[in-house]
Amino acid sequence: MNLVNLESVSHAFGPKPLLTNVSLGLEQGDRIGVVGRNGGGKTTLVSIIAGELKPDGGRVTHNRGLRVGVLSQRDDFAPEAAVRDLVLDGRAEHEWAGDAGIREILANLLGDIDLSSPAGALSGGERRRTALAKLLIGEHDLIILDEPTNHLDIEAIAWLAGHLAQRRSALLVVTHDRWFLDAVSTRTWEVVDGAVERYEGGYAAYVLAKAERARIAQAAEERRQNLMRKEIAWLRRGPPARTSKPKFRINAAEALIANEPPARETVELLGFASARLGKTVFDLEDVTVHAGGPGAGPLVLDHCTFQFGPGDRIGLIGVNGSGKSSVLRLLSGTVGADSGKLVRGRTVRLAHLSQELGELDPTRRVLETVEEIRKYVQVGKKEWSASQLLERLGFRGEAQWKVVGDLSGGERRRLQFLRLIMDEPNVLLLDEPTNDLDIETLTELEDLLDGWPGTLVVVSHDRYFLERVADRCVALLGDGKLSMLPGGVDEYLDRRAAGAALSARAAAASSSSSSSSSAAVPASSGSEGGAGASGGNGPSAKELRELQKELNRLERQIERFGEREAKLHAQMAEAASDFERLATLDGELREIASQKESAELEWMTLAERLES
Repeated sequence: MNLVNLESVSHAFGPKPLLTNVSLGLEQGDRIGVVGRNGGGKTTLVSIIAGELKPDGGRVTHNRGLRVGVLSQRDDFAPEAAVRDLVLDGRAEHEWAGDAGIREILANLLGDIDLSSPAGALSGGERRRTALAKLLIGEHDLIILDEPTNHLDIEAIAWLAGHLAQRRSALLVVTHDRWFLDAVSTRTWEVVDGAVERYEGGYAAYVLAKAERARIAQAAEERRQNLMRKEIAWLRRGPPARTSKPKFRINAAEALIANEPPARETVELLGFASARLGKTVFDLEDVTVHAGGPGAGPLVLDHCTFQFGPGDRIGLIGVNGSGKSSVLRLLSGTVGADSGKLVRGRTVRLAHLSQELGELDPTRRVLETVEEIRKYVQVGKKEWSASQLLERLGFRGEAQWKVVGDLSGGERRRLQFLRLIMDEPNVLLLDEPTNDLDIETLTELEDLLDGWPGTLVVVSHDRYFLERVADRCVALLGDGKLSMLPGGVDEYLDRRAAGAALSARAAAASSSSSSSSSAAVPASSGSEGGAGASGGNGPSAKELRELQKELNRLERQIERFGEREAKLHAQMAEAASDFERLATLDGELREIASQKESAELEWMTLAERLES
């Protein structure tokens, strides 16, 4: 069934046309991702489809009775309204508490928020999750999401993607999160130069299809130029010998990347980084850190030992509030450790891109702001001018002469990053560098970082970016350690899920054990030697004690496996440049992980017996 039709729709913002004679349709079951440059018209397009914006020209038709749910980039919550009233929309407690779907949404989006809190007391991220929960609880034929992953951590993004995949609603989503696009969309619309180009598939398929279109266009242009040259030659020399026309074959998508070199020449960059940095970058020795300063706030690191080596490209992962920014501030020297020792290499030249935008002179021009740091910079083997780098990151032509005070938040962030790069650091600490950047700029940023030789530590909820620029992932799992993740983000999500399941089983087993033990006392007093305790189908009091002992033994064993994992992680950090040693340690780590998993499964089995 057709849900929405656009016929010859045009819209402009001031003198700038955003959409020109756009005609398209959205049908039931469509799952569409919308991409394009910032300011290119994505939000305008979805606002017109949602019926929130009337176009300058053309016609928009909605199916009768169409239920549209929209998540915009801003909410209009009344400050005094309670979260419960905003999200549940007057539903009685027995009504929503008895609905498994609503409980799942509340648990995954609002699990850490008091539902009686007023909206005015929420942070920006909490308001975003509240708006998302309110939308998802409702029933809609078409869901339109404008940047839904903003302020969500990796776990919440993964849950949201799975939830949307199960819904029957049509979906239209604008996002710069490329992993999320691939996970939820089956078609892609690119808003470019006033038109909407349509592609089949998610982000990965879109990239391949767009590259193939570009290749075909280039081949056609080359053929046209060849024919023109031949015509000119024929006119000059007379009729030439008969020749066959060139034949072009459309290659499969794999052929586009068959001869593409690796994104980074890792060994070469590592050698250059080692030469510039020396052997020591950051060594953490028995370090303890609290988020709010010595002894204040949540514990982030607890007697942690870890090493960041020359040329390391590390992605730091953790839930919101786990202390990722605190670790970056520790490395940058902004905050100190409660105890332990942080050794910084003498050759370290550090640049730290924090989530807070640094102060920029609002009266200066963009190019002047960058050139005051340096006019030329060496990235890998190539020298770039300030103007060339500005162009790569979206400041083209006259945009380089804009006044800083007129820039958007995303433009200021790009400018701040460029100023850091122009200062030629050899260690980069990046805290959410992808905020407010469009996909095209993200691609340029990734390409720029590919050729940058140095140590990189990046915190980001953009899973695609994290996996693209980092060679290794490290997690803050709440145990006060920096845990290596050989399996990357997937391993992080698996370990978080296993930890949650283990905690739930332990709580259930503990509760069941205490109630069973208290019930067993009177039962044993009425029979000789307690034999009557097993008169039912459940375990006897003696069996319960034996089960509890075995559970305790397994818990100690799992703890020892965890300690062994931590030691292996530290050894892998020390052997960062010895790839053979790394491979051996990785094999040991996988074996320990396998044994730990077996012990955890046995623990769960016994816990179920104890619970029964």
